[in-house]
Amino acid sequence: MIDVQRLSRRYGRTTAVDDVSFTISNQAIIGLLGHNGAGKTTMMKMLSGYLEPSAGTIRIGGHTLADDSIAVQRSLGYLPENLPVYPDMLVADYLDYAATLKGIRRGDRSRALRRAIDATSLGDRLLDPIGRLSRGYRQRVGVAQAILGAPSLLILDEPTNGLDPGQTAQMRTLIRELAADATVILSTHIMQEVEALCERVLVLASGRLVLDEHLARLREDNTLVLRASAEVPELAGALARLPQVLTVSADGVAGEQRFTVALHPGTDSDTAAGNIARCVLDSGARLYQLAPRLRDLDTVFRELTAHGGGSHD
Repeated sequence: MIDVQRLSRRYGRTTAVDDVSFTISNQAIIGLLGHNGAGKTTMMKMLSGYLEPSAGTIRIGGHTLADDSIAVQRSLGYLPENLPVYPDMLVADYLDYAATLKGIRRGDRSRALRRAIDATSLGDRLLDPIGRLSRGYRQRVGVAQAILGAPSLLILDEPTNGLDPGQTAQMRTLIRELAADATVILSTHIMQEVEALCERVLVLASGRLVLDEHLARLREDNTLVLRASAEVPELAGALARLPQVLTVSADGVAGEQRFTVALHPGTDSDTAAGNIARCVLDSGARLYQLAPRLRDLDTVFRELTAHGGGSHD
C-alpha cells in the first residue's frame, strides 16, 4: 500500500511537484505520465527516498518514509532512466555489489541473486562486462538490481527506452510477471506501453496531478456521436429534452446534421442509445449513425496537458 498525501517539492522559487495526493493498493501496474518537466522524475525520486519532499507525507507498506526510510527503501526497487552502472564490471560482480548495498544478508544473497538473474534471463551474460552488453541487456541488468530482495514496490523509469520491438515485448512480459508479487509504478512517454501494461494512470502537468483514473473507465467516454438527415432542424431541441442527455452539441454539414450527445453520469448507454434512436425516427429524420465516441489514452493525455509545462522533472 502506498499512501501519498499533499506531496510537494520546490527548487528555490520553482515548484516541481505541487500538492499531489494518491493511494495505490498492492499488486497493480500504475502508469505515471507527463511531459518533460511535469514532475515525474521528481515524484519518483521522492517515492524512492532519494529526494526529501518540501511538504507532505509518503507511507509505503505501513512505514512513513520520513521516519523509517531504511525500512521503506528495503521494500522497494528503483530503475532510473539512466542507471549508474559500471561498464567495466562483470554482470555477476555488479549484481553482487548491488545486493550488498541493499543490505541483503550473505546467507540470503545467493538465493536473491538467483531469483533476479532467472527473472531477467541474464544467466548466460553473468561473466560479460556491462559495457559490452546491448541496450536491452543493460536494461535487464537494471531491472535485476531493482528486484533484488523481492521488493513490494518497483519504480521503473522508461524501462523500454531504446529497446527494439523484440526486446520491448520481452520487457513487457517481465513487468507483468513482476506485478504478480509487487506494485509497479511505470513512468514512460510511450502511450502504447501504458495501454499494454497499466490498469490505472496518474497524469502530472506542471507538477499537479490532473488525472487519476483506471484505464477501463477512462475509455468509457459516456458520449455518443449521432448523424441524421437535415430536414428536421428542431431535432437538437428534442434530443436535449431526453432525460438521459446532459448536453447536445451540433456540427452540421451539407445534407445532414451531426451531434455530440453527452450523457448524464451513471446513465446506461444502451438504454440512452435506444431512446435517442427513437427520438430521431419519431421526429421524421433519418438516422445515419449512432455510436459511442471513442477516446484513446493519447487523446486524453493531450487534452489534459495542452497547457502544461514546467522547468523541472
